[in-house]
Amino acid sequence: MILKNNSIDNRQWAMGKKQKTTGNRTLQIACSLLFISIFSFATCKYGFKDIGGLAPEVKTFRVNYFENKADYKNPQLSPQLTEKLKAKIISTTRLRQTNDDDAHYDINGYVSGYYTSTTGINESNTSLNRLTATFHLVFKNTLDEKKNFEADVTYSVDFDANLSLPQIERQKGEEIIKNLTDAIFNKIFSNW
Repeated sequence: MILKNNSIDNRQWAMGKKQKTTGNRTLQIACSLLFISIFSFATCKYGFKDIGGLAPEVKTFRVNYFENKADYKNPQLSPQLTEKLKAKIISTTRLRQTNDDDAHYDINGYVSGYYTSTTGINESNTSLNRLTATFHLVFKNTLDEKKNFEADVTYSVDFDANLSLPQIERQKGEEIIKNLTDAIFNKIFSNW
């Protein structure tokens, strides 16, 4: 008789467990459906658009080689700046690069300054220096001459005075080129 009661208890226990499992599964399905419905209606829309304010008739650009007219000449600055700007325009806009004289956007310029200066002094010793690179931009819009302009763009980086100029150029050269490229790009394509 004890065995019989035990088997009845086991069956009741198994049925209770089955009901709990079924209840848990139902709860999981309900939660899943709730999350799916929430995320279906609350979606983020993100897309890439071309640069705002870029007229539809503007289709081509030309970046002429940027000369280095600074007193101190970093031989890598001009060619890298020229190529980085071309790559940024190609990857960020719908414009097509051309080498023709009739490009809609004609971009010229030169490195006008490249120098170091002292920015921090500690107990009569120089503790911090600054490397400054300046670029003179000449922009021509062949479709609308009213939008032609010239502007100077500058980027500076501070560094420990114990480092030499070649050391800081190796450490910060890419940062300088990237930031100058971004500043030139923003001058051309932003509506300030």
